Amino acid sequence: MTIQKQILAKIGEYETVIIHRHQHPDPDAIGSQMGLADLIKTTFPNKNVLCVGKQYESFKWLGETDEVSDDQYQNALVIVVDTANQPRVDDDRFHNGKELIKIDHHPNDDEFGDLMWVNPDASSVSEMIYDLFKADSDNQISDNGARVLYAGIVGDTGRFKYPSTTSHTFEVASGLTKFNFSLTDIAQKEDEIDIPLARLAAYVYQNLTISETGAAHIILTNEVIQSLDLGDDSTASVVPLPGNIGEVTDWAIFVQQKDESYRIRLRSKGPSINEIAKLHNGGGHALASGAIAADDAEIKQVIKELDQLNTEYLKKGAE
Repeated sequence: MTIQKQILAKIGEYETVIIHRHQHPDPDAIGSQMGLADLIKTTFPNKNVLCVGKQYESFKWLGETDEVSDDQYQNALVIVVDTANQPRVDDDRFHNGKELIKIDHHPNDDEFGDLMWVNPDASSVSEMIYDLFKADSDNQISDNGARVLYAGIVGDTGRFKYPSTTSHTFEVASGLTKFNFSLTDIAQKEDEIDIPLARLAAYVYQNLTISETGAAHIILTNEVIQSLDLGDDSTASVVPLPGNIGEVTDWAIFVQQKDESYRIRLRSKGPSINEIAKLHNGGGHALASGAIAADDAEIKQVIKELDQLNTEYLKKGAE
């Protein structure tokens, strides 16, 4: 029996299914979460399906999370999507259910769950949820379920331009476009920014530091974020911007948190940056990872490691 069939069989055993995703979500985290919930609700109308996690105003167009009591976890199946390691799961009650399933497309450095379906070759977990839908001819999904999965794929592939995009990704996207929703609306929504975000984009370009090796970084302090009337969830849209600069090979965006630590978003056009992320309480893909810096000293260490990585990368390219 395939892992997809095993997951569907396990879902069939439970009256209540609770779905978690990672903290500080992106379109794939929410799209896969809401898309999976739609698949289960549409295929099994009598099941109680709940989505857990902090609700962000900017992502309400993809769906809204539920208020879930501790009691609802009793005898429930819990599914965690798009989350590589346990500390990143939004809401630590994910261990409180009767059984746990992990569905993810990051490297499986933190194995957890009674069942695991991890496919690092997938462009997104939204792509994987569509594969789960296609695994059984009895499965059903609504137009809205297809819409949020498509949005998740568009988000995690960078509009189909990242290396994770494969021929299968386009097959899945083609299948989803047969449902009734507007591709244009999704494209516009994912590209849309407001005035504070436009000002943040300008700040990033004006203040980005680029080393001779092509390693770039910028530090967004609480003071900067507050001056632009932004929340931490709003900074995600500027993460790809340094990659538009030809001289930049990889980059780190440091976003200060309320506890004075810094969330780090790491991206690369070539060198694998996930090993750096692992050194700083993080992880992720070779070209897209996240981590945490406790203070200014750790920020300096990450910047140094990124520059060293590029030096080695350039040497290999010259050999």
